[in-house]
Amino acid sequence: MSRRTISDWAIAGAVAAILVFAGLSEQHSVTRVEPWGYLLLAAGGLVLAARHRAPDAVLAVTGLCALGYQATGFDVPAVAFLIAVYTAVRAGHRVTAALGAVILVVALPLAVLVSVHDLGDAFAQARGALELAWLIAAAAAGEALRQAERRADEAERTREETARRRADEERLHIARELHDSLTHQISVIKVQSEAAVHVARKRGEEVPEALLAIREAGREAARELRATLEALRDDRASRPHGLAEVADLVQRARATGLAATLTIDGRHRDLPATVDRTGYRIVQESLNNIARHAAAESAWVRIEYRPDALVIRVDDNGRAAPGTAPVPGVGLLGMRERVAALGGSLRAGPRSEGGFRVLAELPVEHAA
Repeated sequence: MSRRTISDWAIAGAVAAILVFAGLSEQHSVTRVEPWGYLLLAAGGLVLAARHRAPDAVLAVTGLCALGYQATGFDVPAVAFLIAVYTAVRAGHRVTAALGAVILVVALPLAVLVSVHDLGDAFAQARGALELAWLIAAAAAGEALRQAERRADEAERTREETARRRADEERLHIARELHDSLTHQISVIKVQSEAAVHVARKRGEEVPEALLAIREAGREAARELRATLEALRDDRASRPHGLAEVADLVQRARATGLAATLTIDGRHRDLPATVDRTGYRIVQESLNNIARHAAAESAWVRIEYRPDALVIRVDDNGRAAPGTAPVPGVGLLGMRERVAALGGSLRAGPRSEGGFRVLAELPVEHAA
């Protein structure tokens, strides 16, 4: 049970006790309807326990209870109705609260007239049970708190947007720095090594292993740098990648000679943006690792939409042997951090039948 629920029940119980005690202290003749009056007094207070879940319904019930116990001869103030007006206005239901207040102000003298039988006394008792100033004060308090909460929410959103904007600016700054400081040097190394290999082969000379290694390292560094810059520049100004583009990833993997397949289970539905983006990145990084390190012939991508989670599994039949520990590279570390940030789990390691498996489970409700 939440703290708010406990608080609501405590307030409801206190108001019900106050109303019943006020009814017991009243001097009135005993009638057949007296038990109903006490029941309505208690019900008018206890229904406040649901005021945050159903403010309009509680407003109506407390109003009817006030009319009921006034009609049975209990001259007790409509305290529960005032709290219901405050709650409805605070929830933003100002029109409903105003309409309910007008109806009760008009109907209360008629309800009192049932037991008093004198129009002047009925109006006097109705004014005592529900002063117009009380209604205005309850509505004003609810509106003031609603405005304060709205301003606090706007301030929080502003802080979050400022933090996101600063993070985006820092990301772009890092991307520019990397581009300026590394791209030129890596490009020179790559071009020079490619030219040296080409010239050696054209002359019929044996290409040194060190030169081939430099060429491959230059190619790999250029690919990694492009991927890093793309990720750093992938801010909110550009459309983020999502699971809708996983088929393109699989198709590009096939173009490299890898027999990649995609299977989607479950009913497709809209996911939180963070889950959608993380799912894409897991498939992307897994296929990249297979192409670079696995020496695999086939890969299988499986996406399963569960009611409470998104499950992604990427298998390959590469050279990873059962029982061996996976090498903790940057790609796996990045995937683990993304999944952990969403409260999910990720397992990555060799399969019992050979090859490697990445299995991620992303909770949908937690991310939302």
